[in-house]
Amino acid sequence: QLQLVESGGGLVQQGGSLRLSCQAFGFNLEDYAIGWFRQAPGKEREGISCISSGDDTTYYADSVKGRFAISRDDAKNTVYLQMSSLKPEDTAVYYCAAGKTIEAVIMFDYEFWGQGTQVTVSA
Repeated sequence: QLQLVESGGGLVQQGGSLRLSCQAFGFNLEDYAIGWFRQAPGKEREGISCISSGDDTTYYADSVKGRFAISRDDAKNTVYLQMSSLKPEDTAVYYCAAGKTIEAVIMFDYEFWGQGTQVTVSA
C-alpha cells in the first residue's frame, strides 16, 4: 500500500521547536518532490515548504522562512521539517505530500499525501 505517514506533532510553547517526520511506505521517496502544507480550522490550506528530488532545491513560504528547515534522508525514506521559534499562528494540522516535481508540489498537484499530524503552539 502506497502511503505517507507523518509524526512528531504535539503541544509546544511559543518559541519552542518540533521536528516533524514524513515516512513513505510502498514507494521510494527519492523519486518525488516532497512538500509540507498545513491547515488551521477555518483557514485555507497553506503550502509552507518543499524539497525537490535529486538536487534538493528547497522552497519556503514567507510565513516560515528562517524558522523552518526541510531535509530529506532517502536512505530512511523520510523527509523532515524542523520547526523553530514557533508561534501560536503556526498551530495547524501539518501534512506531507509527494509530487512529481517541486513546481507541482508548490501548485498542490500531489500524487500522495498523508493523514496529518497536529501541531499546537501555546502563547
